[in-house]
Amino acid sequence: MASSGTARVEHFQLVDGMQLKINVSGSLNGPNVRIELRLKNCTRAWILHWGFVNHGNPNWFIPSEQSPGSKSYKQGALQTPFTKSGEFYVVNMELRGPKFHAIEFVLKDSCCNRWLKLNNGNFRVDLPEHDESTIHPSLSKDLIERKAYQIWESKGRPTSTPHQQKRDYDDAVRELQSQLAKGISLNELQSSCMSTSTKTLTDNRGHSRCALPPSYRRRHDVDQWLHKHSVGHAKSTNMPFSALMDLVERTNGGDKVISRQSYHVGNYEIVAPPSDMLPERSRLLNGACQTYFAEILTGKGSFQLVDINLQQRNFFGIQFMIWTGGSWIKNNGANFSVLLKSINPNGKVDGDGKEIVKWLLDEIYRREKEAERSLMHRFNIATELTERCKFEGESGLIGILVWLRFMACRHLTWNKNYNVKPREISEAQDKFTNLLQKIYVNQPNDGEIVRLIMLCVGRGGQGDVGQRIRDEILVLQALLNYVRCGFRIDVYWQTLNANGLTKEKLASYDRPIVSEPHFNTHAKEGLIRDLTMYLKTLKAVHSGADLESAIETCLGPSCKSDFTNVERVNSLDGLSQKLRESLNFIRANVADANVASLMEKLLESRIELHPVLLTSTGRAKDLLFLDLALDSAVRTTMERGLKDISFDHLPDIMCYISFVLENLCLSIVNNEDLIYCTKGWYLVCESYKSNDVQWALQAKSILDRVQLILADRSQNYQKKIQPSVQYLGNLLGIKKWVIDIFTEELIRAGSAAILSTLINRFDPILRKIANLGCWQVISPVEVCGFVTSVHELITIQNKVYGKPTVIIANRVTGEEEIPDGVVAVLTPNMPDILSHVSIRARNSKVCFAACFDQNILRNLKLKEGKAISISMKSMNLIISDVDGSNLSLNSSISTSIPRAVTLKRKLFCGKYAISLEEFTAEMVGAKSCNIKFLRERVPSWIKIPISVALTFGAFETILLEDINKDIASRISCFYKSVLGGDLTKLRAIQDTYELKSKMRSSRIPWPGDEGEERWNRAWQAIKKIVKGLGETLVGAYPGRSMSFITRKSNLKFPIVTGYPSKNIGLYSKQSIIFRSDSNGEDLEGYAGAGLYDSALMDEEEKVILDYSSDRLMVDKAFQTSIFSKIAEAGKIIEGLCGCPQDIEGVVKDGVIYVVQARPQF
Repeated sequence: MASSGTARVEHFQLVDGMQLKINVSGSLNGPNVRIELRLKNCTRAWILHWGFVNHGNPNWFIPSEQSPGSKSYKQGALQTPFTKSGEFYVVNMELRGPKFHAIEFVLKDSCCNRWLKLNNGNFRVDLPEHDESTIHPSLSKDLIERKAYQIWESKGRPTSTPHQQKRDYDDAVRELQSQLAKGISLNELQSSCMSTSTKTLTDNRGHSRCALPPSYRRRHDVDQWLHKHSVGHAKSTNMPFSALMDLVERTNGGDKVISRQSYHVGNYEIVAPPSDMLPERSRLLNGACQTYFAEILTGKGSFQLVDINLQQRNFFGIQFMIWTGGSWIKNNGANFSVLLKSINPNGKVDGDGKEIVKWLLDEIYRREKEAERSLMHRFNIATELTERCKFEGESGLIGILVWLRFMACRHLTWNKNYNVKPREISEAQDKFTNLLQKIYVNQPNDGEIVRLIMLCVGRGGQGDVGQRIRDEILVLQALLNYVRCGFRIDVYWQTLNANGLTKEKLASYDRPIVSEPHFNTHAKEGLIRDLTMYLKTLKAVHSGADLESAIETCLGPSCKSDFTNVERVNSLDGLSQKLRESLNFIRANVADANVASLMEKLLESRIELHPVLLTSTGRAKDLLFLDLALDSAVRTTMERGLKDISFDHLPDIMCYISFVLENLCLSIVNNEDLIYCTKGWYLVCESYKSNDVQWALQAKSILDRVQLILADRSQNYQKKIQPSVQYLGNLLGIKKWVIDIFTEELIRAGSAAILSTLINRFDPILRKIANLGCWQVISPVEVCGFVTSVHELITIQNKVYGKPTVIIANRVTGEEEIPDGVVAVLTPNMPDILSHVSIRARNSKVCFAACFDQNILRNLKLKEGKAISISMKSMNLIISDVDGSNLSLNSSISTSIPRAVTLKRKLFCGKYAISLEEFTAEMVGAKSCNIKFLRERVPSWIKIPISVALTFGAFETILLEDINKDIASRISCFYKSVLGGDLTKLRAIQDTYELKSKMRSSRIPWPGDEGEERWNRAWQAIKKIVKGLGETLVGAYPGRSMSFITRKSNLKFPIVTGYPSKNIGLYSKQSIIFRSDSNGEDLEGYAGAGLYDSALMDEEEKVILDYSSDRLMVDKAFQTSIFSKIAEAGKIIEGLCGCPQDIEGVVKDGVIYVVQARPQF
């Protein structure tokens, strides 16, 4: 029978009162699915226009067996008419053994050409995934998969296709059912599968102990984990926010808006306003004022307003909340705040302009003497300060994090001869962590920092072996082992030494341990009982995120507990059965050599926990600590299993990368980029082909993008956290080396570090398969310097170079400092992208790259003492010899124009603006002339955008007018810089009729027709001077673009040479681009492209890219078609121009647009 869990009902409200109801249910045949679509309040017949879709592929597919009455539509969709059934119109489908993940559809009016869509997109019905284990209710999926694992192992662990994986799974079901029929109990089967699998893994020494069964390779709906930074929205109006603001300003005569931004303000006294300045309909309450909004009606809409006249009073700012419909509207759980004065250095900024909450850090320093008395005092103070700084947002929480991490790493005193009971510490900790959990729920944008704080409070340390934070627990564990093993002192020392604790370290404590234990042997049982109880107390206080104690808190103690006379911990209600089973498996197998099974269960548990973490249930804090423990366990389990993983079996490595990617997605906020990488990685895993170049290129592009994201997050941590570390660390007298590596250690202790390690190990394999280049660029910076070769970077890290130096280092471990004066480090090693030296290089703008070609390194070493330049091309290094006579630390690359190039000044032609038909070399530059040349000659399928131009000399001529003398003078003063000035007085050309008439006659929409604001934006774009905007428009963001090659003799077979790894795409509504076209670009022997800027009239939107559903990535036929068109267009243009061309263009809806062509230099 079908699982009852497959039944689902969806409702949609359509036009004209129509309603659509969709019933999805499993059929009696197991894997089949029934779908009923029912239209209510329908007055005429409609047609269902539909098709199947798969994960990651937006294209529609039609089934081989078509539903009765259905007709194929252009071989890409089916059309099925609704039939009358009583008061409804109905379509019924039965999908037999569906291979697809969803159906998509729109509705077509059979009487006219009218289509109904869902928010301008398709309706979608997800099909329930068929689960074989539902046909065999007595068999758990975990048991079937373990049996399938045994079958796969018995075949020698071959690389299995999806079909072979399915066959192994079916064989496992049949074999288990057969054994049940013979009378073997389910418990015996489970025990057999567990022990046999473990034995096979132990005995099979020729293979990795961490190999994964094919059934483990699955994908999750990661879109459900998406978390973006939430942004406040204007409510109670159907108008866009900007339109609302314009309406408010115009209605109230507000043409001089000081600020539209809301701010967080901190340590200031909040007082009620004086009675003589209260707005209308206001009343004073206890310490606050209550004011009713006034309704404002206009011809263009309505809004509500509170008008507060401050009467030039000396207030710092205003805080407020909004009451509506019986509830409060707040700003992420805090008050809305409006700043009325600029922030001074005593508020939230240090001397370098980096954001810190200075008052909070100063208060922490003042209270440290009290905090060091005991952990109880520290946690109570932390609670108080966290409450006080809740309006400071993330910056305030970062201050708390830095302080508590200094404490957790034992750089601050825990207890200064103060008697405190563990219960009192636990109560103070409980109060603090309850507050943190509330912040986690109410301020989701700050969730990542809250998690880091809770790790400091829960575990009290960095989580790595040998750190002093766990020393107390380790000493107690050593005592327990000593007693249990018959008071053997060697066992005591073995336990301590194995965890990095020596006699010297024990003697260095605040309360030194200098003697060995000598207990009475008759007290063995009592000692074991008491020490075990005390160990549990220590873990409860200091190891809140410890995996064992976290699971026990949520599930209750294991039946395998070492003692029975303990008070049972109440387990949490409401946990799903799947979560309970996964946690029990983890608890039983946490030390299992087969880390693959453990990794899967750790991830399954986190996925089950994810939806409930942001709830406010009574014990949500315990679930959050459990999630922290699971997150940490994924990292430590992967680190433990890394030494046994065989990188010869790539599907296993891909699966482990999936595990760690998923884990990171679940651990961070603002994870949109990593979500899309994970979806793309799923596609790569499913399309794996051994030694396939295209597969390797696609895999490499996704991992390159992940590395870029990790590097960006690392730099963001440095920028946000390190300023507070520097300020507070110096106040508290923390050692300099601790301050310097604080943020780096924080990064490396997180989930991202092990992912970076896996990618780092996998990258050379992909490079080899894909036949890629020899450079791995970690910090892309273009520099010039003198070559110096060294054996190890660490040997010269304290040296100071007086001239720009390029270091060729045979060995770089990742822990070194980069010497002063070094502008580049090149090495045959491949340090981790999150290593110390990698972070230092990026922060210091030092070129850092690994070279995989020994011949290149050998030739570089032969240039000892000579000057070279390093430039970038497609993330590879281009190295050239240069004249070093003028090199200094202040200038590393010469940008002078060659003397042979002369620029001829063009004269004003008498026209300010001209249409494309009027373009000549005397009036416009080569870029415009090339566009005119191509527009007259290319085939009609190659589109050339319409253009108009402002002619040479137009601005200079306008500046000679008397009205513009002041502007001309200012431009002359700022001529050598590109900062520009206030050009608002350049009225002559703005007011002229000429540009307007030329644009309209060329069928280009005139911006002024859409209102004054649109024309102001266009005018701003015409006169804009912004460094880098040209690069922005062509996507000069980190990462690779998609690239291909094809033979001119056969354009129909393009070969992809690189897949995209850029994270950001720039998008704009239909607009106009204003671009440069000077007489100083594209001269023979001098390529000046990029020296001048282009500007978009409307501000472009940065969008994080999802390639996993991009048709160019997932539809090979479409990809080949587009690339062939591009190649053909390039060949035609090259033929017309008579030489190779640098062509820029756009593909939209399959149509090729060429926006620029110039000779290659």
